[in-house]
Amino acid sequence: MLALKKGRYAARMAESATDVQAAQGLRHRCFLAETGAVGPSGTVDADAFDPICKHILVEELRTGRLVCCFRLLPLKHGSEIGQSYSAQYYELSALQSFDGPMVEMGRFCVDPDYTDPDILRVAWGAMTRFVDEEGVEMLFGCSSFKGTEAAAYMDAFALLKQRHLAPKRWLPRVKAPNVFRFADRLRRKPDAKRAILGMPPLLRSYLVMGGWVSDHAVVDREMNTLHVFTGLEVRAIPKARKRLLRGVAG
Repeated sequence: MLALKKGRYAARMAESATDVQAAQGLRHRCFLAETGAVGPSGTVDADAFDPICKHILVEELRTGRLVCCFRLLPLKHGSEIGQSYSAQYYELSALQSFDGPMVEMGRFCVDPDYTDPDILRVAWGAMTRFVDEEGVEMLFGCSSFKGTEAAAYMDAFALLKQRHLAPKRWLPRVKAPNVFRFADRLRRKPDAKRAILGMPPLLRSYLVMGGWVSDHAVVDREMNTLHVFTGLEVRAIPKARKRLLRGVAG
């Protein structure tokens, strides 16, 4: 069973329905209550993927408070990618030929009352340990920008187009009815500082490790987000970054 302690925080895998409900409660607060999104009634964010996923919890050691959570959906290889959450929104047939183990990371969130960067480090440490133990060769998921107005993130999208588009062999195609095709529409030169500040921390983490994104963003009004498909081939992670991650994971 995955368990990791670093500094003020500990990461572990959910062991009970109560643990999963705690994660769903934090997700509701981050994705629905905090953003004004229109979601199911009640105080949890739950869907049909929860029962088939592994849930990771990051807790503050002193208080036991849940400060971060995410879920993992392991796949044996690309032929199973149609079972993923992301496949609802992106046409992923190009990735069906990926022949190694994959894992989808989803519903990643951090308690808005906490801004300690160590939380993200511990979360990625837990992910790194899972990847190493399971022999995962690709991570993927949806990276979300708050709100559904692309105008607020033009520099970020321009930088994604300029530096971080998926390789053609893996490029997701359009499936969702409402998308922003930033790779086709944007011709601007990005302000790099403004672009980085406008990106969600999870996406920034993917990119510094060599991750890539779809050429369009999905407008998800139910969750009040714009999201891009994000992929990361484990073998592409720079060696120095792998050492840092494994230092936390170890």
